[in-house]
Amino acid sequence: MKREIIITSDGSTTIHIPEWNEQYHSKHGAIQEAYHVFIKHGLTLFSKEKVHILEIGFGTGLNAFITFLEHHKQELTINYTGVEAYPISKEEIAQLNYVQELDAVANKAVFDTMHTCDWETETRINNSFSLLKQQKLFKEIDCKNCYNLIYFDAFGARVQPELWTEDIFQIMYDSLQANGVLVTYSAKGSVRRAMQAVGFEVERLPGPPGKREMLRAIKKPKPTL
Repeated sequence: MKREIIITSDGSTTIHIPEWNEQYHSKHGAIQEAYHVFIKHGLTLFSKEKVHILEIGFGTGLNAFITFLEHHKQELTINYTGVEAYPISKEEIAQLNYVQELDAVANKAVFDTMHTCDWETETRINNSFSLLKQQKLFKEIDCKNCYNLIYFDAFGARVQPELWTEDIFQIMYDSLQANGVLVTYSAKGSVRRAMQAVGFEVERLPGPPGKREMLRAIKKPKPTL
């Protein structure tokens, strides 16, 4: 499937799929969306602790890179797992401008390492951040009670409705620890209902630029009898 690099409204790049008229990030601003959805309403819920993060899916590496840039501020130790069925190419990576747009030239080597490190092998980025990239379908995730936070950044339900079903959210629910959090840019009613059907407590939050709302779901411990 053809992919093109485009510039979003905040000056940052993303990948556009003409056949679907779909982007890897919001056309209203890739970096703005990442910070609003995954950092402001996800990562900032944690401080001074070890956090296990699952990203659905790894894509351009933007969310992982921003999480790396932010984790020191909250004194976090991060174990980051990014799942991606169809990794992007070296040529596409070379056209991404996140290092420049984030004023993160000092950490360019980190961004490069995130893309060049081996799949299926945990890579220690520094003493407080490790990355594990897994090339597989989301439905193949089988880790139980593993994660504190999920960045659910799949393609939209308009083009890939099979990624936003009760079956997928059951996998997400099972993979979270008690009080674990899932954040996503989507606010569709069908998505919210699918989350609730598997046991999540779901709240609507103000969305990033170009979207009125987004969703955050929490795995509350089940009451003991």
